[in-house]
Amino acid sequence: MLDLIFLSLHYILCFLISIAIWRGAKAVDSHSSSTGGAEMGPDGLVFIGKEEDIKKSQRITAKIDGREIVVFYHEGKFHALDSRCYRKIFACVILDIDGQACIVCPWHKFKITLETGEGLYEGINPLEPSPTPKWQSKGVKQRIHKITIDNGNVYASPPDLSVNFDSDYYAEKYKKGGELAIGK
Repeated sequence: MLDLIFLSLHYILCFLISIAIWRGAKAVDSHSSSTGGAEMGPDGLVFIGKEEDIKKSQRITAKIDGREIVVFYHEGKFHALDSRCYRKIFACVILDIDGQACIVCPWHKFKITLETGEGLYEGINPLEPSPTPKWQSKGVKQRIHKITIDNGNVYASPPDLSVNFDSDYYAEKYKKGGELAIGK
């Protein structure tokens, strides 16, 4: 019974922290480059923000071609991913999982690597004499966006839509109907 209470308190605390982080994230609207509203950088990249501002805030949201992304500054590196996980709205904490920086969706507890967009899960091999859980990949689930730093400015590459990822479905659904479309 005590374990259940501690587990419940843990989930409530994680949820409250993720909401605080999500609501505190600085938003930038780099309007669709097809409308000419986005500030373009070198080689057709889309301006996201000033390097120092993002370093201070640790994360920022932006739109590229109507698609919402989130740019993280974590342990000296910039990472950019679609801001919708492959299930729902994405407010997250960053944890080290098996030596990899991962975001953890507060609703579904999906673990996604910042570096590659791979989904991780803990699995066992039942054929082992003493099966122990090991982190394994579900494959790339989340679209990542290449970040370029130029003269103190942070730019992101527009998405290459010739390859599909699970997060694309929710990014497009949100793009077409906003928050209301996600809940449908």
